[in-house]
Amino acid sequence: MSQLLARKSIADCDADISLRGGLKRTLGKWHLTALGVGATIGAGIFATTGTAIVGDAVRPGAGPAIVVSFLLTALACGFAALCYAEFASMVPVSGSAYTYAYASLGEFVAWIIGWDLIIEYAVGNIGVAIGWSGHFRELISHFGMSMPAWLATDYRTAYDAAAAVASGATEPTMVYLASAVSTAPVLFGIPFIANLPAFLAVAAITVILVIGIRESANANNAMVILKILILFFFIAVGVFLIKPSNWSTPATGGFAPNGIAGISAGAAIIFFSYIGFDAVSTAAEEARDPGRDMPFGIIMSLIICTVLYIAISAVMTGMAPWGTLGTAEPMITALANADGPPALISFSRFIISIGAVVAMGSVLLVFQLGQPRIFMSMSRDGLLPPFLAKIHPRFKTPYVGTIITGVFVATFAAFANIAEVVDLTNIGTLFAFVLVSIGVIVLRYVDPDRPRPFRVPGAPWTPLISVAACLYLMVNLPGVTWRRFLIWLVIGIVFYFSYGIRHSRLAGKAKEA
Repeated sequence: MSQLLARKSIADCDADISLRGGLKRTLGKWHLTALGVGATIGAGIFATTGTAIVGDAVRPGAGPAIVVSFLLTALACGFAALCYAEFASMVPVSGSAYTYAYASLGEFVAWIIGWDLIIEYAVGNIGVAIGWSGHFRELISHFGMSMPAWLATDYRTAYDAAAAVASGATEPTMVYLASAVSTAPVLFGIPFIANLPAFLAVAAITVILVIGIRESANANNAMVILKILILFFFIAVGVFLIKPSNWSTPATGGFAPNGIAGISAGAAIIFFSYIGFDAVSTAAEEARDPGRDMPFGIIMSLIICTVLYIAISAVMTGMAPWGTLGTAEPMITALANADGPPALISFSRFIISIGAVVAMGSVLLVFQLGQPRIFMSMSRDGLLPPFLAKIHPRFKTPYVGTIITGVFVATFAAFANIAEVVDLTNIGTLFAFVLVSIGVIVLRYVDPDRPRPFRVPGAPWTPLISVAACLYLMVNLPGVTWRRFLIWLVIGIVFYFSYGIRHSRLAGKAKEA
């Protein structure tokens, strides 16, 4: 029990920096803000909003009230962001929630969060890859190219689309996806349907990351500016295509067709749109003034993204009937169903598809870059096998972890459904937020004299509100997601007690002492 609760002191975290030489502190508050916006704006707003608006077989959709869902999620993330900001200013090292838990709640909870972060980064990247594929397919269509539907989607999406078409749906994207069922080759009596673009995108990025890639803060800033300009373009065009009746038509259920149940379910789904803001905390070791700049970067990136998300969702549901937006590329679907000049709509679809491919491609790279480094941190602490910390002798990258992550993400991206992937990512990330919020309270008690350049206002009530808000969003996820998440945790616990607890460096130091 003492080992399960053993905490890695903040002094040890600082010593690890000295031992490894540390990273160069070059990032200011606006660089960190750009990093947060860059990691946050991606598949969430470009892909998963459609599922949140329309719903699916296991939960109701929010309809036009998706704007309220975004507000609810922003509030929950805002409270969690304050907790992240306190930790990031107090423990200015890489590792994010894993490091924070090790310093406050002990080794076992740190292991749980590290295992849980695999869901946020690796499983989340499966969802990003699937969303990227849909927009890539749209982009090449503007050049007169297409690919068979059975090589561009997954089983569940194809069969759901076929059912919709059989019920009378005529939307072109739906008809295209439905064609995968009838045109797919049959292997051993089963139609072969796979998302080839998603698989190839992950494979290419994995190769790049093994070889090594240099990213500067200025390059990331340029990418963020491009993303924001694309979103502003969509808003500017969409404002002139809005039909107010789409927000309130009684025939489709009005503004909130499924009431608070739909709004809550939508909030739980579009949480995926916010999971990138905590990526700012992974750069704590590279911030010039962590105590001042980390809180600013985390909170400001959250505010910027929330304003953009609400504006985009309001425009999207005003352009087209909300029931038509349940695709993996809802912004393009909204344009396709809008009533406006055909030339303008076609040009706008082209611009949005370029922006989405760039935006989600950069998020794909950032998250694919992060997962092997989490493996590396846990391996250095002895909780995972040492080969995951191996650095390539020539490329100087954690190549083993990068390849394992790439194979995992690429394989599941080829066959998984985006809604199921998003749900699993959301519950894993929300669980990490809950533990970080609890960690703030615990560390205030066990280490009250530790300097805190940023303090969560209203503690312990603010962290407790964060816990309650995140648990509320978790409750609104489907039961099947909870079952998958619990199975994942059980697998992690078994691995910890069969390997991690016996190889822990922290335990080894305690025995030597």
